[in-house]
Amino acid sequence: MPGLTLSFRSIMEILKVEHVTKRFARHTALDDVSLTIPKGSVYGLLGPNGAGKTTLIRIINRITAPDEGKVIFDGCEIQPQDVYRIGYLPEERGLYRKMKVGEQAVYLARLKGLTRREAETRLKEWFQKFGIMPWWNRKLEELSKGMAQKVQFIITVLHEPDLLIFDEPFSGFDPVNAEQLKQEILQLKEKGHTIIFSTHNMASVEEISDDIALINHSEVVLKGDMRQIKEAHRTGLYELQTPDVLSVEPDSPFDIVRQEERAGIHSYLLKAHGDATGNQLVGYLAGKVEVRAFAEQIPSMNDIFLQLIGKDAQWADEQIENRQQSKAEESVNPSSNLYPPRNHEQNIDNH
Repeated sequence: MPGLTLSFRSIMEILKVEHVTKRFARHTALDDVSLTIPKGSVYGLLGPNGAGKTTLIRIINRITAPDEGKVIFDGCEIQPQDVYRIGYLPEERGLYRKMKVGEQAVYLARLKGLTRREAETRLKEWFQKFGIMPWWNRKLEELSKGMAQKVQFIITVLHEPDLLIFDEPFSGFDPVNAEQLKQEILQLKEKGHTIIFSTHNMASVEEISDDIALINHSEVVLKGDMRQIKEAHRTGLYELQTPDVLSVEPDSPFDIVRQEERAGIHSYLLKAHGDATGNQLVGYLAGKVEVRAFAEQIPSMNDIFLQLIGKDAQWADEQIENRQQSKAEESVNPSSNLYPPRNHEQNIDNH
């Protein structure tokens, strides 16, 4: 029944972007962009620098408004009060460097509706988890870049919003801290939160994303379940390792694309013919050579990324220049594109 279908879909989707277009004086930042973000998922928003990812995030957060289209949040067109159900970690971090870390974190948490007691309790739990409790009474300017980013991550998630948006969250982290952050993101997902993260780091995308969207030339050029996308981009390439020499015969269901020999082991990259499956190939090969290792070479998201937009470096540079110009234009006349501002006049001293 149509009504039941719509009800089920509204339960399963926390965010829908419908035909959103955003123009600035010198370029179109987003062109008819539509996305659906499932509840409780990790959604990777990908694309080269200048593609429009941050503009889309700003629209979702009601920092700027679309020229066309709309954003649906939890079944209804997004409203000013919905921003309190969203946590946003921007790429350009923005904490007060002269304030003490703990004092600043409590203040920002109270702006998001927590009482002082709630804020201090939750913050100290997170500070202990991230190993930065000794820095509670230090000024932010005394922290390393990585520590400061941990503080801002904590402030972003502290009020436990339904939707979390991270713009290049792993930037500036060493591998150990980046891994810790990935695990925290996955734990937030396990608790039912929905996460959107914008990045051009393909390795992190493959490790934690359920769905992805790739934006290029201000348009969505690829979107969907990541596993299905990788399946659709299979190339029919297989890797074989054997101590024997392999040759192509008339009935061979493959061609040899590349071969090399090292320490008595021959490595072959094979291209399957037509609809030949991996099982068919390994069955054929087992009758010809000793198979030490055999695996399909499934394209990584980085391979797919480069295949689709790898030739657009010049375009990306032009977009960065245009975006910088657009930011300058917005700073001259900032109110022309903005939603009504959030109401931050609440009296936090009464909590």
